[in-house]
Amino acid sequence: MKSICDVVGVKYPIFQGSMAAVAEAPLVGAVSEAGGLGILATAGRDGKWVRDQIHQIRQITSKPFAVNVMLLSHRTEEVLKVVVEENVKIVTTGAGNPVPFIGLLKEAGIMVIPVVANAHQAQKVEDAGADAVVCEGTEAGGHVGEVTTLPLARAVIQAVNIPVVIAGGICDGRGLAAAFALGAQGVQMGTVFCASQEAPIAQEYKEAIVNCQLTDTVVIGREIGAPVRLIKSDAVKELADQIKGGLSRDEFEKLNLGALVKALTKGDTEEGIVTIGQVAGNVTAIRPVKEIIESVVTEAKEVLNNLSAF
Repeated sequence: MKSICDVVGVKYPIFQGSMAAVAEAPLVGAVSEAGGLGILATAGRDGKWVRDQIHQIRQITSKPFAVNVMLLSHRTEEVLKVVVEENVKIVTTGAGNPVPFIGLLKEAGIMVIPVVANAHQAQKVEDAGADAVVCEGTEAGGHVGEVTTLPLARAVIQAVNIPVVIAGGICDGRGLAAAFALGAQGVQMGTVFCASQEAPIAQEYKEAIVNCQLTDTVVIGREIGAPVRLIKSDAVKELADQIKGGLSRDEFEKLNLGALVKALTKGDTEEGIVTIGQVAGNVTAIRPVKEIIESVVTEAKEVLNNLSAF
């Protein structure tokens, strides 16, 4: 099996999560330039915006990057058209079934890396021609599944013969070394990149991350099939109470997005909400992307060297 670095053409097996309103050109370009795989989030965006972001990324770096496409969006075809026209080489997928799209993207010379929730999905996308998969445990921030990273990763890695990248609860070299020990080819990290200097979000949002404790997050929305992990707050409690009072999934998603944007853009972390992973409790500083990636790689090598003596 080829390594994920060889598959996507990057120096380090580190993907940056496609976080809505965070994973935009400044962050994506910085991650790719530092040797990882930056991934552009396109949720809720039109083709013109996506094209402009791709151009901005290419002004920052000439190295590989990916575009994440939300397959249940009414703009999926519009975004995919731009991806093909702009000769983007890598697409990751989420929120929908990627199988009908994989063949078309492969014909256009695009590598496809779906995010999967279980081993069965991983096998389906492998059979359809996916180049790799990302599996994300419930420790992650934002919309999450129900299975934690460790058992999910084990099941997916055993089920397929393509590279597996794991996500959820990873922010450092120990996490990368653990991924290798499981048989994964790499990791995807989100929360730690939210707390990077290059992340185009409010400083208050980043400070909320580095001030977070391991027990400060909570998942709400399970009752309506839309579980989301956020930092505990009065605003989050109010939203959870509204769900118990009969708030619909669509209404919840609108309120959730509005409150998230308020925190991301205005720095209002009291009336807004902060969607981050449990690993925020391990993120203690706001750092440049390059420093984050290099520290992950250095620490992973140290851990693996120690393991080799076992």
